[in-house]
This record gives sequence, structure tokens and C-alpha cells, in this order.
Amino acid sequence: MRLLLRLPLIVILGGIGALAMVLPGLYAHALDEHKTGSIFLGAAGIFVILAAILGLATADRPEGPRARSVLLTMLGTMVLLPAMLAVPFAMALPDTGFFNAWWEMISCLTTTGASLYSADLLPAPLHLWRAIVGWLGGLFMLVAAIALLAPLRVGGFEIMSSPYGRSERFERLPRSAEPSILGQRSHPAFQTELADPVHRVMRAGRVVLPVYAGLTLLMWTLLLMLGETGLVALTRAMGTLSTSGISPVAGPAGQGSGMAGEVVIFLFLIPALSRRFWPGGGELKASESWIEDPELRMAAGVVLLVSALLFARHFAGAIGVSPTGAKGVLDTLDSAASAAWGGIFNGLSYLTTTGWNSVEWQGARNWSGLSSPGLMLAGLAMMGGGVATTAGGVKLLRVYALARHSERELERIVHPASVGGGGLMARRLRREGAYLAFIFFMLFASSIAVTVMLISLQRIEFDSATILSIAALTNTGPLAGAIPLTPTFQGSAGMAGAPWAGWAGLPALTKAVLAGAMVVGRVETLAILALVSPEYWRR
Repeated sequence: MRLLLRLPLIVILGGIGALAMVLPGLYAHALDEHKTGSIFLGAAGIFVILAAILGLATADRPEGPRARSVLLTMLGTMVLLPAMLAVPFAMALPDTGFFNAWWEMISCLTTTGASLYSADLLPAPLHLWRAIVGWLGGLFMLVAAIALLAPLRVGGFEIMSSPYGRSERFERLPRSAEPSILGQRSHPAFQTELADPVHRVMRAGRVVLPVYAGLTLLMWTLLLMLGETGLVALTRAMGTLSTSGISPVAGPAGQGSGMAGEVVIFLFLIPALSRRFWPGGGELKASESWIEDPELRMAAGVVLLVSALLFARHFAGAIGVSPTGAKGVLDTLDSAASAAWGGIFNGLSYLTTTGWNSVEWQGARNWSGLSSPGLMLAGLAMMGGGVATTAGGVKLLRVYALARHSERELERIVHPASVGGGGLMARRLRREGAYLAFIFFMLFASSIAVTVMLISLQRIEFDSATILSIAALTNTGPLAGAIPLTPTFQGSAGMAGAPWAGWAGLPALTKAVLAGAMVVGRVETLAILALVSPEYWRR
């Protein structure tokens, strides 16, 4: 263990990725796909040896890791590590190129879940490998949020931190009978653990991994009991906990286990709404109880609002429309309940940037008469899940801070002499928190505009480019399924546009731009901008 703590974090992560190749290798041998199994096991052995050599070469580096290397390590993990993970994938698919395999691994590691390959064309070991990489990517973000991003006050922690270094509360000094506290904190070993990113990652990983793996195992067991096959149940469990949306089969989430399976998925998506469900989220608790948690209340309100709008639209513009063509009262009530559940499940699925559709989603669309739901789903994905969770997007806490600030400003217009109140946390969210949230929202909007501009250089429609950009920046790969695949015609020019034919049909330059957008969306724009700040590189 002491030797591991002396290694660079990127080398440790590379070793973990190499060891993870053993699982699909053994699974391939169990399925009598010995060539694929040999490829994964051989790649695992080679990269483990390579990681050991790099570890021995960097174990006695002259100076310890600097704080500014943290963000570089995260970028290296998202860009360079997929190149290693793509080697067995590319060798197992001889007809694909290394660039496509690298793009596929970036999509999995950033928990985007977009795929260049049809689900029925990939062998089962490769589906398992994609799910494992996505699962490890979700685990890395849970650990990195607390161990790497929290000390730098980025990734959402800037909203809850003390603004401008101001101390807003007084802490009692330790009693004289407790002299050991000061002694422990001044010890060089304690200071090293606080400053060294590897120590922080190891300490956070030991706490998060049991909970993360335990929930995955529990969900896998429940889906098996509900009738899903072993591989589908495992990948569904991994894709749910990591919010990657990776699945070995095409179609809705509950096509094998039915609505009961979707209820299980729905319950296990809830931890992506708030960090309070995971260890190490003390700095992000804006309330003492779960009922008053701003992220959970915001998520519940948004999901219920979307489902209510879909349900009510039937009576405003789609009266008489029934998903199954039912005429009776009981059939109509059954269709209404199914449509309501489809709206609720899809609302939470896209809000957590998972992107799975319910078996009743088509019924919900037919019930509401909504032919193109892409804009609504894109809005949910942009809002995102909880801060320091596996979900992407702007994050609910930032949206809540902007909403509270807007509410306070409207209240001051009506009552200029009013006092906001609400306590210390409410004041912080309404003031500095809303200011920082607005900055991030503008950066996120600028990122979408830049990505759309770069994608539009190729022959891609504007609406398709917009959805693709949002899908990449919010790490919601299945969102691209909302793009219509039929050509659209320009009435004035009389020419057909270039429809989106799937991720695989995109040009290489567009794929590279989208891969960069996935990394930017996962690491977040504020953290990347910190790398170009002169103060960040100052000794």
C-alpha cells in the first residue's frame, strides 16, 4: 500500500483499467469465444506489466505531486486512459479502426453511453467491457468529486464554499483536555495526506467503493429475480448506478423485466440526484433532512411537472388519442396510467443523464400527441442531476441557486424593504452561489454554441447538431435517439438536408469534436478554464 501511495494517480488508474480487462476475457472464454478472451487476457497482462514498469520508474520522483496536477490528471484520465482501454476493443473488432475504438471508450468512461455500433452486432464480451468501463467511469467521478474537485472548489463545490475566503461562522477552539487534535493536524504525515491527491483518492475510494459495488450487486440480483438475463441485468445495473445508459440490447429499459424492472431502475436512479446518498457529501448538504433537500425537491418538481404536462396535453390537443386505440373507459384509464408512468420514468432517466426510455414512453407520446420530444428531453438533460454525483449537465443545485435568486429579486421588486431570511445557507445560495451558478450556465451555453458551430462545418443539420452537442456536453448519449432519421426538405431551396444517420455516420472531425465535448462536459468548463489561469500555475 505504501508503494501505491508513492505512484502517480494516472499510473494507478492505468493498472486498475488493465486488471479490469480480465473480467471480459474470462467471460469470453466461458462463452467459448477463445480468440476474444485471449485478446483481453493478453492485453491485461501487457498493460499490467507496463503499469508496473512506469510505477517503478516514477515511485522515487524527486518532488511530491503538486495541487495543479490534479486537473491535468483528470484530463489525462479522460483522454489518454481510453487509448489503453481501446486496444483490446479494437483488436477484437478487426473491421473497426483504433480511432473509433478510442471514441467508444471515451464515451463509456465519461458515462455518455453513445455507441458507434449496433447493439446486435457486438459480441457479449465487448458489451460487458463497455459496461465495465462506464461503471469505472462513474466510480472515478464519485471519488474524484470529493478527493480532487472539492479541495479546488470546482465541480459544484464552489457554490457551497465560503465566498471570497470570508469566514461566516465561528468555531469553538478545542478544550485543553484535547491537545492531541492540534498535534495530529500539525504532524507532517497528516499534512501529506491532506495535500497528496493519491492519499485523498485512496481514502475516498475505500469509503465509496463498498457502497457503489453493493448497490450494483443488489440491483443486479433484483433484475435477475424479475426475469432479466445475466448479462442484461448486470449491464443495466452498471449503467444505472453510473448513469451511463449502456445496454447490450436496443429498446426500452423494461423490455425483459416489465414495469417491475423499471420501478427497480427508477429507485436506483435516485442516488444520482443528490450527493447525500453517497459518502463524503457533507460539504454539499444544504439542509439537515432529505425532505428539505433542494436538489431532491427540485428533481421531484421537474419530473412531476414534465409528466403532468404530457398527461394534460391530451385533454388540450390530443383528445380521443389512445396509445392502443382503446375506446372503453377502463382501457382509457389504463392508457392514461401507462402514459403517466412513461412520463415519470423518462423524466427521471433523462434528468439523471442516463437516457433510458420506458416501455410506456411511446404510449405517453401517443397519449399527449407529442411527435418530437427531443427539446423536452434535452432540457431535462441540460438541467442534470446532483452535484458530485455520476450525473452530468448543469446540476440541480446550480439551477436551484438561480431559481432562489430570481425569486428573491422578484420579491424585492414588490417589497423593496423586505428581509430575505432563510438562514446562512439560503443567503449563500441566493448571493454568491447564484452568481457562480450564472457564470457556469453562461460557460455551458457558450460551450454548446461553440460545439454546434464546429459540428455545423460538416453537412449536418442545425437541429441535429444542437441535439448532438447537448448529448455530448451533458453526457447523455441516448439523447441523440430523439433526432429524426428522415430527411428534412427546405421549401425555398427544394433540396434535402443531410439527416443524422447515427453516431457511426458522422465524419471523423465531428467525432473528434464530440469526444472533446464529452470530456468538457464530464470535467466541467470551470475546471478546464482553471488550467489556463496564470494564478493556477503560479508557484
